Amino acid sequence: MKKSLPLFYFLSAALLLTTFSFAQNSDKFAYAITDVKQQGANWSYLRKIDLKSGEFSEVLLNGTDVSLLAYNASTRKQFEAPLNDARFGTAINAAFATGVAALAYDDRNNRLYYTPMFIDQLRYIDLKTMKVYYVADQVFTGKPQKSPDQGNIVTRMVIASDGYGYAMTNDATQLIRFTTGKKLEITDLGTIVDDQSNKGVSIHNSCSSFGGDIIADDEGNIYVFSARNHVFKINLENKVATHLGAISGLPNGFTVNAAAITADNKILVGSALLASSFFTVDHKSLVATPYTIEGTLWQTSDLANSNLLATANRPKATTIDFKLNTGDNSESRVSIFPNPVTTNQFAVQFNELEAGQYTIQVTDVMGRNISQQIVNLGGEKQIQSIKIDPAAARGFYLVKVVDQNKRSVFSTKILVQ
Repeated sequence: MKKSLPLFYFLSAALLLTTFSFAQNSDKFAYAITDVKQQGANWSYLRKIDLKSGEFSEVLLNGTDVSLLAYNASTRKQFEAPLNDARFGTAINAAFATGVAALAYDDRNNRLYYTPMFIDQLRYIDLKTMKVYYVADQVFTGKPQKSPDQGNIVTRMVIASDGYGYAMTNDATQLIRFTTGKKLEITDLGTIVDDQSNKGVSIHNSCSSFGGDIIADDEGNIYVFSARNHVFKINLENKVATHLGAISGLPNGFTVNAAAITADNKILVGSALLASSFFTVDHKSLVATPYTIEGTLWQTSDLANSNLLATANRPKATTIDFKLNTGDNSESRVSIFPNPVTTNQFAVQFNELEAGQYTIQVTDVMGRNISQQIVNLGGEKQIQSIKIDPAAARGFYLVKVVDQNKRSVFSTKILVQ
């Protein structure tokens, strides 16, 4: 007789089981960097695009305003006086000084991370308050002087499935990782390596691979969409870049400068040079299809949302909506993705679960502990990556989340393949 563990354990909990094709609640929007002029190239104005209607918002942040004093990301205090830089003077006070082409949306903390093109500094916008924070105590690339060929300029940035932010220089000699929690840490992971199968199309070549944007999938990879419309898949563990090909169906003069994932798992791409059209790209065929923009169409240097590219034909998450017996009738949500697990790693997403300390437990069908990890939640969206020993047997495992009172708040099965 086949035996299986109960799928859910709840005390006084109302359950609603829903299976999604994505590993998260898909964003129906993307943030965009544009100019204030339709045909301009001053990438200093933040807008938002509704991916359902294809309509841009008005300007959300004027990144050229030098009178708006920023905040120190380490001390959380506002700078007392305008900053002054030897090269850029007081213009450095402008949030998007020298223009921005690298933007990443952190939905867990409701922040937009970015870096100015010619200023070696990580910055972010707190979207709740629209205050701008500068990471002033750490260098970003460590190369403040930008090279004439623009090789060490950062034009690509994304939040990956492991919850870290990643940015890459044009020449791919620096893959930068940064944390997105309370304590910001910036790490240079080194040079990207070309896969031997690339047949001479190198991730380091300016003719094929500079500029553009990067997106992330739900299996621990990132993808470079270069300004020359070439696509590379990069494994974050070994930093190997595999050339997937060039996008077909784009008009002459179109350069991919911005990319984001739509709710139906297409890759929306926009150009900083050609404002006549946007396109969606199928990640398997790399064929581009025209995308309709309602109203004013803006040339765009970067797009960002929190959607991850679903890269396999299988369900990516099982989401449980439930009410805990806490007396306040508050609703919470926990998601597991991907499921099945194919890379010995999965993520647990907490969506506004009550703040506190929780323990994520992974046990086999015999009840033996495989993994246990403590996570501190701040009451907002948060993703925790869980790794399973590659030597672990393939099959079903139980994932359980318990609070600091040892009470189970979530439980489900995962299939490790």
